[in-house]
This record gives sequence, structure tokens and C-alpha cells, in this order.
Amino acid sequence: MQQNPAYPQEQMHRIAYTQLTVGEIDEKLAAAADGPSSVSVLSDVLAGRTLRIVTDNGPTLGYRFDDGRRLELSENDGPAAGVGYGALTLDHVTLFSHMVPGAQRGYNVIVDEDTGLATVFEVWFSGFVDNREVQREVYFGYVESGGEPPPEARHSRTNRVEGKGFYWRQDTGVETLEFYPSTFYSNFVELTRFGGELGFCGPSDYVKINDDLYVYSRTECEFSGTMTLYVMDVNRVEQVGVRLGFDAADALEYYVFRGSGEWLGQIAQFEAFGDVAGAAPPSDEKGARRVYRPMRNDWTMTEAEVRAVTDASVFPGPSAMAGNKSPVSGFLADRALTLRFDNGKAVEYRFDDIQTLRWRWEGESAWREQRYESWESAPGVIMFGHLLAGEPDHDCLKVVADFDHGLATAIHGTIGTPYIANEAAAETWFGVVETDASTPPRYRRHAFTDELVGRALTWNYSPGLTSMHLYTTPHSLSWIIFGQDGAGGMEWSGPASYVKIRDDLYLAYWLEEACNGTLGTILVNMRTMHDCGIGYSCGRNGLRLSAIGAHARHAGRFDVARFYRDRA
Repeated sequence: MQQNPAYPQEQMHRIAYTQLTVGEIDEKLAAAADGPSSVSVLSDVLAGRTLRIVTDNGPTLGYRFDDGRRLELSENDGPAAGVGYGALTLDHVTLFSHMVPGAQRGYNVIVDEDTGLATVFEVWFSGFVDNREVQREVYFGYVESGGEPPPEARHSRTNRVEGKGFYWRQDTGVETLEFYPSTFYSNFVELTRFGGELGFCGPSDYVKINDDLYVYSRTECEFSGTMTLYVMDVNRVEQVGVRLGFDAADALEYYVFRGSGEWLGQIAQFEAFGDVAGAAPPSDEKGARRVYRPMRNDWTMTEAEVRAVTDASVFPGPSAMAGNKSPVSGFLADRALTLRFDNGKAVEYRFDDIQTLRWRWEGESAWREQRYESWESAPGVIMFGHLLAGEPDHDCLKVVADFDHGLATAIHGTIGTPYIANEAAAETWFGVVETDASTPPRYRRHAFTDELVGRALTWNYSPGLTSMHLYTTPHSLSWIIFGQDGAGGMEWSGPASYVKIRDDLYLAYWLEEACNGTLGTILVNMRTMHDCGIGYSCGRNGLRLSAIGAHARHAGRFDVARFYRDRA
């Protein structure tokens, strides 16, 4: 994949992470020679033991554990070297972690003492253009038992974790909400580090030990590059794990942890019953994984290129995102009205027919003609959108007007952010509908809401194009693309906002930030399970305002809104 030379890598997800050199990483990893730190008391279950771990298509690791903190490692029967390690146990499973002396790599090993099976995560730095991003390879194997034939069974990749969600609190005090809506991606909300504002995504591994115990890992690719790995007991909601990477101050984070939490619910899985296999890597190349790296494609534009855009595609013909769109409404045709917003903006409208309108800011004399489309999502509730020709930032308005109650909410979209010239930005305007035949409310308004938070809805835009929205926080949304077998696949997230229009009727927008820059806006009708909406973007082919329309299905709900209310 081509590297975008304009990619602002120091601003991954708007949180500053510097690109570390190989030498800087070498220097910082010197502290790892003593093994990971731990708040909880480390286990000495391995002290005095020797283990020989044989993996399929991977290394053979010979260990002699001097005590609870030092071991000697021999890789593939080579010379032994001493290094620090840390171990924790969960029931009959032991997790231990160590780095390899003099190298930017190490091993995280999970041993099932009951079955003698082992799973090994080899990890390393400086294996990608961004040196700080932890790479990994997963090996399945067993602990050799003198004279005994190798067991046929192995731990295995699994989709049995797919759809689960948990609240976790580490012994370090770090609190997270973690969701597993995919077979090879996951979503996490940092309640303590980042205040729970946004949900983030990372490529993930899911390994089954048994029906109670699973291994999970994620790497914060296109973000901090840090890897978090843990064994979890989904019945007892307990975990032991390890975190390896560099924080926002470029300090080494290398520690093992113990945690406990709370089950938050289970959303639907859509693969066939009996399909329990996890997602295999995309190739046999060491470290191969499916990673969403949208900002590394050469799609960004300069400010000069954005200013020069004159071509606009406004509600063009059929598109994949609007294969199931609602019919265009004639409700507004031949009407005149004013939308008055609480921020001081007021827009006067004359709707000449079902697709042509004239508008002007209040106080202006000249009308500007625009193409628009509108849809009646619920009786008396109209969504429509249009460009604001002549405004400085290729502006648009996406409006929901409730004529029964005289209320209006608009999403004002513009092109250009401090990070990317052709990335959309949004703000929400609340106000009223004024007509000659009605008196608008003086105090009542639509309002932001958390009633959607935690819900998962699947959306079918057209045959073959289906995705799921997971409304993770009051300020973010995650989208998951389904694979051909119906399992959750690639996932990304962005800032979002939710407004309650009426009971069971919600206006939502999301920004594909640090992605393709699109501003998507939909009016979600939970009674009809249908939406209407508008996509807004700017690329080298010009400005685009296009319809969105999909049928929906409930996929479940996580009990998470209370976590954000506690922090309000």
C-alpha cells in the first residue's frame, strides 16, 4: 500500500504520538531486561521448573526458571540467555512475559497446566514503517512431557468471543469498556486515560482455551502502537494480561496486570450456527494481520486544491449507499418558511418543487438556488439537505424539521480541519420552524441524547452492502463491515453525535476522521427500522452530497450509558 507522504503521523487519532527511531526504541527497551513491572504480586508458580514448549510452524522455546523473576531462554536449542520475566495465573492457566536479551522482541506465553497446551505470542518492534507499532505472530503448541507423544489438540482461533462486551478495571486503576463485535477487530473506550469520550479500534486476536477461558490481544495500530494481551475468564469476569508499548510521552509501558470487571451484554452474531472458527491471518507472512490503515492511502488534498474545487455532485443517481433509500418526498414543494437557530443564524427558504429550492440568510436580498432532496421519515418530520453555494468552506446544511412541533435541528457541514484540508467538520444547530401559519415554540428544543448509546444496528444499504453501527459512547460511533460468511470484519470509529427528535426517532452523524473525511448523517426511525440520510465529502473528483438509505435490524445492546452518566 502506498504511503501518503502528507500523512500526519504525529496526529494519529488527534492524540500526539511521535515516530520513534530504532535507536530510541533500543534505548527505551533496556529497562525491559528486568521483565515487566506489576502492581499485583507476581506468581512464583514457575520457579525452579524447566519447560520445553514446542510450537507448530514456529520456534521451540526452552526455559529454566531460576525463581519468580529470572529465567534462562533457549530458542530452537540455541545457547541460553538470562532475562527477567513476570508471571500471573488465572485458574489453571499461567501467563508469563519476557523480552529477548539484546533484541527488540519478546514472548508472551500462555500455558494451560491442565492440558499441557500452550499459545505463544512472539512480539517485536521496528517491523513496520512506524517503528513503535508492536508486531506479533501467534503460535499454537504444547509443553513437551518427557517420553509422552505430542497431544493432538491445540488452542485455536475462535469467534466464540464475538459479540461480547465487558467493563474491565486493572489493578493499575485503568478502566476500559471493551467490545468484540468482529472476529479480528475490537473496540475499546478508555474511561480513565481519555475520559471515555471516544471509542477506538484495533486489530485483534481471539484464541479459545476452553468454553470459559480465552486469550485476547489488540494492537493500537494507527494510534499508539501499543499491544494489550490478556487471558480472560468470561464466567468470572477476571483477567490476567500484559501491556507493551510506548505512551504519549514516549515512555515504555511494559507491565503485567490482573483485572476484574463486569459483563455488559452480548450482541448478535450473523454467521451460521456451528461456525466457531476464528479469522485466519490474510497470508502466511510472519506477523500478517488485517489492518485498517485509511490514512496511508494517497487521498488527502492540499488547502489550495480544496479551495479550487468547483465540481459538485449533488444527489446523483443510484448509489450503493442508497439502494434502499426512501422515496423523495413532495412535502416541502411550494412551501415558504424560515429556520431560526439559537446560534443567531436564520435561513429563509422557498421550495419551488420537490428538488429545487431557493435560500438566503435572513437580511440578504438575493436568493441562491440549490438542488435538494427530502424524505418524510415519520409523519410531519422531514429531512432535507443542500449545499450552501457561495459560503467559504463548501458548506452544507442537513436539516430535520418537525412540522408538528415547530422544531428544527441542522447539521452544518464544512470542508477543512486543522489536520486535513479535505476532511469534513460538523456542528449541530438547534432551532425552530417559522411559517405564516404557525407559532414556533419559545423554549422547547430537540436535544442531545444518550438513548442510542450501547445499541448495535445492522444496516443493509443495497444487496451485498451491509454493515453494523455500534454506538459506543455519547460522542463516537464504530462501524463494522461484515465478511462473506456474515461474521464481523473490518472496523473503524469516529466522533459522532446523537439528537432525539421524537420518541424512537434520532438524528445521528459520524465523522470518518483520520479516514476518508466523510460526514455521514442519518435520521434513524426505530419503529420502521429504516433511515434516511446524507453523505458529504470532498475529494479529487470534487464535492459530493449524496443520499443514504438502508433497512435496519436490531443486533442487541450493551449496558454502557450509565458509565458516561457517572462521569458527566
